[in-house]
Amino acid sequence: MNDVEGWQVRVLFDGDCPLCRREIELLERIDGGRGRLDCEDISLPGFDPGRYGLDHDQLMARIHGVLPDGTIVRDMEVFRRAYGAVGLGWLVAPTRWPFFRRLFDAAYGVFARNRLRWTGRGDDCASGACATRRTPASG
Repeated sequence: MNDVEGWQVRVLFDGDCPLCRREIELLERIDGGRGRLDCEDISLPGFDPGRYGLDHDQLMARIHGVLPDGTIVRDMEVFRRAYGAVGLGWLVAPTRWPFFRRLFDAAYGVFARNRLRWTGRGDDCASGACATRRTPASG
């Protein structure tokens, strides 16, 4: 898989999430500048989720990835693709096995539902401050 030219998955991640940011930094370090992984921070002003046919709330609810052909992947599949792209597919291979797939997919769902609260941002996002902070200024 690593002999393919260009990026293999674009990860749409929340750069304001400390856990998400650390994971992306780790993956980028492992990629070592080979460009197999493309990461786009959805928390930056001017980020347009509509470019992917998604909205801000969808992106904040769970991790998304984009494949070179434009296909959108979500949840654990993003991690499977990202780790595979940087040469660590063996590490996430068990998450593809039937029993473990259900377990890891469910565990990610729990994380996704709670990550804002667990990273100390639950109150801001519940009040709409996250969306307000991300919306490009109009006019």
